[in-house]
Amino acid sequence: MKTIEVKNLTKKFGAFTAVDSVSFDVEQGQIFGFLGANGAGKSTTIRMLCGLLAPTSGEAKVAGFDVLTQTEQVKRSIGYMSQKFSLYNDLTVEENLNFFGGVYGLSKSKLEERKTYALGMSHLTEERSRLTGTLSAGFKQRLALSCSIIHEPKVVFLDEPTGGVDPVMRKSFWELINTLSDEGTTILVTTHYLDEAEFCNEIIMIDSGKLVARGSPHELKTEYIKVPILEVECSDANAAMALLSNEKWALEMSLFGTALHIQVNDTGSATRELQRVLGEHGITISRIDSIMPSLEDVFIHLIEKKAA
Repeated sequence: MKTIEVKNLTKKFGAFTAVDSVSFDVEQGQIFGFLGANGAGKSTTIRMLCGLLAPTSGEAKVAGFDVLTQTEQVKRSIGYMSQKFSLYNDLTVEENLNFFGGVYGLSKSKLEERKTYALGMSHLTEERSRLTGTLSAGFKQRLALSCSIIHEPKVVFLDEPTGGVDPVMRKSFWELINTLSDEGTTILVTTHYLDEAEFCNEIIMIDSGKLVARGSPHELKTEYIKVPILEVECSDANAAMALLSNEKWALEMSLFGTALHIQVNDTGSATRELQRVLGEHGITISRIDSIMPSLEDVFIHLIEKKAA
């Protein structure tokens, strides 16, 4: 069953097209990744799907309700969590849950039931009396998620939910997301951590308001890049990239931290050429490995292909 259905969704601000005829659907219980650079149109799309912004054209349904004509029903059927957690620091953990439960009109008995669930799910039961302002970023993140699901929504939108949180807490947070998915809640998540997107069942990539790719993480990595990739660590990656930019065998290149990712046709001949070119310019190679493409490799490849 589809809980999100989007068809030719478009949003224009004057002459500027923020979202350009985007279409996709999301099955119930799916974790759906929505990836793109800042300004790509992710947040605008989410605001339309939440009933906060009217589309210029196109159609969308969320939890069975039309985002244009049934906005109130949409809002009652969804949860929303952003990077800037909408929490009240001068209230306790439990008081925040009480507040959001009241906003969604939960009865007293239903609120108690949902609080018990939310606190247990997010491992905050022992923190229920603490002032929210005294919590760590990771605990605030869990509380924000708990507040967004207190009313048992069918769909939860998570907009850059792990920004500013350390890797250990990010991993813990994704375990919570998987728990919600296993229980049938549909999750649409945006993230700029492409390693996190590996946890999604399906992903779409968007650039300049246009959908550029869709598939599971495995499908994206095997269908869009057909050539081998070499990961190269050397004494000066920036200088190496400049030197190799005119080499025909180096099909595409990008920097990944201190390493270079280079798409090539043949790993053997490319390795020899790498050693020759960099060696002639005094750049020491510490490692050359043939690797599977990452989602970041795919995203960069697609954006460069679109710009060409």
